[in-house]
Amino acid sequence: MTIFTKIINGELPSNKVLENDKFLAFHDINPKAPIHILIIPKKEVENFQSVNAELMGEMTLFIHEVAKLMGLDKSGYRLITNNGKDSGQEVMHLHFHMLGGSKLTWPHLADTDTKNFF
Repeated sequence: MTIFTKIINGELPSNKVLENDKFLAFHDINPKAPIHILIIPKKEVENFQSVNAELMGEMTLFIHEVAKLMGLDKSGYRLITNNGKDSGQEVMHLHFHMLGGSKLTWPHLADTDTKNFF
């Protein structure tokens, strides 16, 4: 059972933004932007590679609702999901980070010398 399952089950508190019978959006406890929302399916899905198209389609509509509710639908936001250990995924439950509320920069993502990749 992941920390997100415990939040879904009400075993751990969260600052909820939006919830329906299939999805939950809540504020990240370690925000990386003025607005940092985590968006998760209530069904346990390990990562993006494991999600089926039907659930992802429904989740897309939910994500649009969250963006509108947070006032980011017009100004813009970054939507990130990490897929697997090498990507930095720490909680093995599909989740999207919605970041916004200011002009975002794109920090260096890896310490590897990329010249060796080409």
